[in-house]
Amino acid sequence: MSDTLALNVLIVEDESPAAEKLERYLLKYSQSIRVVAIIDSVKEAVSWLTRNQKEIDLIFMDVQLKDGISFSIFQDVKIEKPIIFITAYNEFALDAFKVNSIDYLLKPITFTDLSASLKKLETLSTQLQWNANKSQQIQKLADNSSKNYKNRFMVKLGEHIRSITIDEISFFFADGRDVYLVTNQQRKFIIDYTLESLDEILDPKVFYRVNRSYILNIASIQDVVVYSNSRLKITPLIKWEKEIIVSRDKVNDFKQWFDGGH
Repeated sequence: MSDTLALNVLIVEDESPAAEKLERYLLKYSQSIRVVAIIDSVKEAVSWLTRNQKEIDLIFMDVQLKDGISFSIFQDVKIEKPIIFITAYNEFALDAFKVNSIDYLLKPITFTDLSASLKKLETLSTQLQWNANKSQQIQKLADNSSKNYKNRFMVKLGEHIRSITIDEISFFFADGRDVYLVTNQQRKFIIDYTLESLDEILDPKVFYRVNRSYILNIASIQDVVVYSNSRLKITPLIKWEKEIIVSRDKVNDFKQWFDGGH
């Protein structure tokens, strides 16, 4: 047992007895643990996390909920908190560790199993200095560093190759497994990068990833309007038939970036 582990916990579990048992075990492990909410569906989890994720430190999440598989939650909201998955089946273990999972517990959960998972979290927290203040310090150091961002890309044009500079690029977008560079002249080129890798090498003051499919150049944005469900719709300077929507969980961050706050 721990007398010092203070956590705000979210439980995503559709079986009330299992959720209540988990809450008892958590309080037994540490009186400083507080269960902020118990949620039983994918839909409710997406809504709650979109609004309240900053209030919690850890999520216990059942894989199978009353309205579907919990992995679908990650399609609608970016979860940045550590997760301990709980399930009666072990075939989801690999999928669990593709997201922010630090452990995977099989039902019925014992207090010994739970204790081992929480001790693992404590160890990780100590080693990585995993807390909000430290994350802010690391971000400030990163912002103040002299990182060299990529300023041009090589693309193929038939048998020819050419170099396209950053100021010629309107945006990047993903279509299935392919990622395209789109120029200010509406020309598309497939490039050998993922959007995740582009996030690391592009200047964050110039480019912003608005959703899972698009990274936009600030200079390419013609208009931003409020869209349904408090989202934002972006119109680029070039003619583009597909909608570009800022994900709900990114709206506030996008506004800060658009205002020059990043």
